[in-house]
Amino acid sequence: MDFTKSKKNIVLIGAGIMSATLGILLKKLIPDANIDIYERLDTVGAESSDAWNNAGTGHSAFCELNYTPENADGSIDITKALKIAEQFEISKQFWAYLKAQNYLDAKETFINDIDHMSLVWGKENVEYLKKRYQSLVQYPLFEEMLYSEEHELIKEWIPLMMEGRATDETLAATKMAIGTDVNFGAITRGMIKWLSSCEGVNVHMGQHIEDITLQSSGWWMLHIKDLKTGEDRSAYADFVFIGAGGGSLTLLEKTDIPEGRGYGGFPVSGQWLRCTNSEVISRHEAKVYGKAAVGSPPMSVPHLDTRIINGERCLLFGPYAGFSTKFLKEGSYMDLFLSIEMHNVWPMMRAGMKNIELTKYLINQVRQSFEDKFDYLKLYYPEANIKDWKLEIAGQRVQIIKKDKKEGGVLKFGTEIVTNSSGTIAALLGASPGASTSVSIMLDVLKKCFPENIQSENWKMKLITMIPCYGQSLVENGKLCREMRNNSTKILKLEDS
Repeated sequence: MDFTKSKKNIVLIGAGIMSATLGILLKKLIPDANIDIYERLDTVGAESSDAWNNAGTGHSAFCELNYTPENADGSIDITKALKIAEQFEISKQFWAYLKAQNYLDAKETFINDIDHMSLVWGKENVEYLKKRYQSLVQYPLFEEMLYSEEHELIKEWIPLMMEGRATDETLAATKMAIGTDVNFGAITRGMIKWLSSCEGVNVHMGQHIEDITLQSSGWWMLHIKDLKTGEDRSAYADFVFIGAGGGSLTLLEKTDIPEGRGYGGFPVSGQWLRCTNSEVISRHEAKVYGKAAVGSPPMSVPHLDTRIINGERCLLFGPYAGFSTKFLKEGSYMDLFLSIEMHNVWPMMRAGMKNIELTKYLINQVRQSFEDKFDYLKLYYPEANIKDWKLEIAGQRVQIIKKDKKEGGVLKFGTEIVTNSSGTIAALLGASPGASTSVSIMLDVLKKCFPENIQSENWKMKLITMIPCYGQSLVENGKLCREMRNNSTKILKLEDS
């Protein structure tokens, strides 16, 4: 076996949207690469990427108020919103490229046009939303945003949510017509299907990675168990990407790289209320986000959400946070306990002590009855009928707990890439916004693990072919932003008004 430093023998762990995206990028950048994808389940994109297991919003920061916190002086911090909005446009460009190249099934729709809205009530919240709007609308990414405090206009936008409200209630809404609903499971399956048709790419389902060890050669050896036959075998790679959702932390610990020490995980589960009344479903066509409860995790921002899942129009409300010791929906209740080791026990304890309010919030959420959950829905849809709704279990997320010199340990929301010093292994930890920004996250993996290659003209030109705005800013360059957005809208067959 030729143990070289070529990084052409690649293993991707997890058949979700992250591995699928990185797999296509690497196959286009390194055509002669050998890529093996290992997935524990029997279905591609069945965990965090599955449509029922994530918000499906196409997180673009158009309506998610948790991305625009209010500063102590009353100003609105829009830094994260600008970054995420730009990253989602980059994802759309990449998907448009895949669609234009016929790499995705033309018959399967994975992205649909849907208004993104925010709705708040109460004087303080209205003042906040207005300041948010005034801050964002100055940038090309948000210049199409509409704002209103007029009941009649808002009723035109979201009639279902306005029925039964007092006409003198103080409220406000914003609307972005360029919003989308994304079935990340569908796009993942499409990308994996194309990859599996490529020479040098093999997809292995029902495979459990038991261990990952570094060899003296610099290559990685993976110990793999076939879950159907029980057979054990080994595989070798000079580059490994761990994109196993909530399972990434456990696999990172198996690598024993020093960069992975001090990381822990805090699992958060989710539930939805799903509407079963087709007449009600047909009367609401928007993703409408409100303000999160104090102490809640970012993934728990409440929204009444039109979804298109496998061709069916659905209406969900939630999510309601919960707690489970599983790291994956199809995982083990021992996941959390088995992840605790000497290197992360103190950071996890410190993070727990500093997030008592979050713990209380989760306990209260777990204790809520179906009737309690329904009462919360009525704040957004006053005339809802309890007979029209049922409970649906959402996916499992693992938030990052990270060692911190000052605090001992901190709970972080979002995603983080952990790599070793030689860039031969990378693990993606964390959750939201995740899938919506998958292309930008995978570009960061390339920058960290293939630093010389990504600076080459060859790679730059290939990346520009796949992502036309690569290397340029959509935040400041209004002309480029409009051009890129119009192009991806046309190819993906979205409405832009």
